[in-house]
Amino acid sequence: MSQTVRTRPEGSTRALDEAYDTALLDLDGVVYAGGDAIAHAPESLAVAREAGMALAYVTNNALRTPDAVAGHLTELGIPTDAADVITSAQAVARLISEQVPDGSRVLVIGGEGLRVALRERGLEPVDSADDEPVAVVQGYGGPNLAWGRFAEACYAIARGVPWFASNTDLTIPSARGIAPGNGAAVEVVRIATGAQPQVAGKPLPPMHRETVLRTGAERPLVVGDRLDTDIEGAFNGEVDSLLVLTGVTDGAQLLAAPPHHRPTYVDVDLRGLLTGQPEVVADGDGFACGGWVAAARGERLELEGDGEAIDGLRALCAAAWTAAGDGTCGLDGAKSLARLGV
Repeated sequence: MSQTVRTRPEGSTRALDEAYDTALLDLDGVVYAGGDAIAHAPESLAVAREAGMALAYVTNNALRTPDAVAGHLTELGIPTDAADVITSAQAVARLISEQVPDGSRVLVIGGEGLRVALRERGLEPVDSADDEPVAVVQGYGGPNLAWGRFAEACYAIARGVPWFASNTDLTIPSARGIAPGNGAAVEVVRIATGAQPQVAGKPLPPMHRETVLRTGAERPLVVGDRLDTDIEGAFNGEVDSLLVLTGVTDGAQLLAAPPHHRPTYVDVDLRGLLTGQPEVVADGDGFACGGWVAAARGERLELEGDGEAIDGLRALCAAAWTAAGDGTCGLDGAKSLARLGV
């Protein structure tokens, strides 16, 4: 795939909920964290929906069923149907179903979300390597997943059974901070077996395909908080993206982003769906946005001016990404980021 290297966030004269027909929203770190709604999320999504934007919730978390996720979102003040939820469990179940006979047994290392998704595709979930599974699937099973479940996966894989993973996110946001995600659990099995799983979730194509099949989106906008899943997934799918700063990505990571991790737009939170996006323009040897001008000088990224912090970050992105080209920016932006508080 050949794409033009992005060197600055784009501007939009139209509100994003008017410019795109469907928002493909990540959940953890975007809509909620630790089960609680993120500030401004319910109100912003309600306005976007009333404006005619379709909302689809796309998550790499394979633990809960779409019904459970929809119920949780509804409780948070975001009315949602199960059909509006697309999970990596659904994506990996489809991937498995395309490679094994209908009705096959699949060893599940994970939660109810995987079991429901497998049954939807005509497959039978089982719990033991001795149940003669034809595939092993691993997804996030929550903080209390028993260690013995990893052993079952290893036994089956050692017998030559193909291994699938819903996703490989190393971390997951929680109310108390960043916790180990399914990717950390996948590493346990990989180290023990030496095998490599087929992976379905973001940022890989099976998840994007699942999302498009279920939503029918024609002008989608991926909205996420992670560069290595949400934004890279949008890049791989050749669709636009909005990074919100309510989850795991901080300013330093954003400035250092290689081309496939650079979002189309950057905003503080989901209120960014309801507005246009300011243009970042060349200004002398730097880049201006709002009241800020950022430039790469020597070994540092320098920032001058004042105004909204997010505009300063957008200007810094332009300076950093332009300096990096198709690589990763190694310039020191710590002082400028500290000034912005991001």
